[in-house]
Amino acid sequence: MKIYGIQFNSEWNKKEANFKIIKALIQNHKIIKNSLLILPEMFATGFNLDPACTTFEEPQKTESFLSKLAINTRCWVIGGMIKPEKNHNKGANCSVLFCPKGKKRLTYTKIHPIPMLGEEKVHVRGKEFKSTPVESFQVSTAICYDLRFPELFRSSLKQGANLFIVIACWPKIRIEQWAVLLRARAIENQAYVIGLNRTGKDPNLEYGGHSLVIDPMGNILADGGESECIVEAEIKSHTVEQWRTQFPSVNNFLENN
Repeated sequence: MKIYGIQFNSEWNKKEANFKIIKALIQNHKIIKNSLLILPEMFATGFNLDPACTTFEEPQKTESFLSKLAINTRCWVIGGMIKPEKNHNKGANCSVLFCPKGKKRLTYTKIHPIPMLGEEKVHVRGKEFKSTPVESFQVSTAICYDLRFPELFRSSLKQGANLFIVIACWPKIRIEQWAVLLRARAIENQAYVIGLNRTGKDPNLEYGGHSLVIDPMGNILADGGESECIVEAEIKSHTVEQWRTQFPSVNNFLENN
């Protein structure tokens, strides 16, 4: 399966402008159908923690864009957005996945809002990791700060996950930790891990880019660097199966848990 990670500098709370940036990046790029396109955490607004801004016209506006993108490219599409949570007067930091026919297949809510930035004050916590089939893979998604909690990935491993997607707004100051943690999640779970980060700046933070595609042995297959780009790689589910058979540490874990 081909992977296309759309790494870009989100304009602050300007959904239409960000939609145009994405369209421009893929316009002249040959996209193979039934591939997986990935967009960063809160890609349409930037990491804006003002609920009045991030939930306006949601979920229809951003979900409609993602659905149309899936239909137009005939690909699977995943991206991050904020959904309103009326019962809590808060939002939910989510990743949503659409199939090539434009139907929503998965919504995951971030389990660990980052307290150092005050996210837990405006976003509810998710309750569980989720996974779903995408082509020959069983895919599970995580969001940014979730990456620091390996037990979450283990819970999806028990559900059969062999591809983990982490969408993020990861600051440049901690970008070395981003790479180390992504590789660790790949190695310990013997699975592909894709980390899709944004680049550029907003009024509060500077972001590090370096979106990565990592194989089950921890090798980096693609690195987006710091500029706007499409991070491209090809991944194969039988690579996971072969490595788990050759060096069965995941099987040992599953037998005992």
